[in-house]
Amino acid sequence: MTDKRPIRRRRSELSTPATSEKMMAKAAGSDADLVFLDLEDAVAPNAKDVARKQAAAALRDLDWGDKTRAVRVNGVHTTWCLDDITEVVGTAGAHLDVLILPKVKAPRDVWFVETLLTQLEYKHGLKVGAIGLEVLIEEVEALAAVDAIAASSPRLEALILGVGDLAASHGMRSAHIGTTTGYPGDIWHSARTKVIVAARSNGIDAIDGPFGDFKNDDAYLEQANWSAELGAVGKWAIHPNQVTLANRVFSPSEEEIAQATKVVTAMREAEAAGEGAVAIDGVMVDAATARIFETVLERASVVTPS
Repeated sequence: MTDKRPIRRRRSELSTPATSEKMMAKAAGSDADLVFLDLEDAVAPNAKDVARKQAAAALRDLDWGDKTRAVRVNGVHTTWCLDDITEVVGTAGAHLDVLILPKVKAPRDVWFVETLLTQLEYKHGLKVGAIGLEVLIEEVEALAAVDAIAASSPRLEALILGVGDLAASHGMRSAHIGTTTGYPGDIWHSARTKVIVAARSNGIDAIDGPFGDFKNDDAYLEQANWSAELGAVGKWAIHPNQVTLANRVFSPSEEEIAQATKVVTAMREAEAAGEGAVAIDGVMVDAATARIFETVLERASVVTPS
């Protein structure tokens, strides 16, 4: 298994219940960068078996285009996780890009799934290491151990801030999924920053979690912009209407790309001339400033289809 992780667009990650064949078909035709078929929160206990089979069939049979195809399994602490992974990978592993792991609390949870995936890939003749992992940071134990979790596996591609369960685990009194009342400022700022720093220091993506009020575009955009400013590369969409919003926020605009190109080019020319800084439009730019604009160009190269 290689330590080199694939580069994927994750501006929008669309949640889709695996119990609904209609919704899965609609998600396959959406503009989401990643679609995950949900076997966890969106599926009642007595529907888990049917949902697994429908998720595997959707992975095999639908045209997903260039989307990243993912499945959110149940947590390793449940009686469903083992069957989720063995059945989906065993019957549709060649059509699966990513597993999303909820309720992770420590690296050992990731190691269990990592080892199981390797065994299943060998068993079913799949490329070893081809299936990546994303983990939800949605328990206080996970937030406390986020640096260790972020470094736990070469399969790990992204950390997701799961604000719904995290609010409950945190003991918050007035929080809903992505929304709060009565708190001055952004109640998730500290958690967002911690997750983003852990992700970036380990070379993986940071994804902002869901926002429950899917009819409130302005509030969704506010949360998305806050996380983008901090360094997240995408956000969950719990409704197809949120996909367009996420794609817009997490795609550098033409103006941003042009400005970044101008700054980076000028800085490189200055360095070649032996200068450590250069004035651009009346503003002094040095190597540290150029790094910020290089990040814009890096994101542009990822989100722009080749």
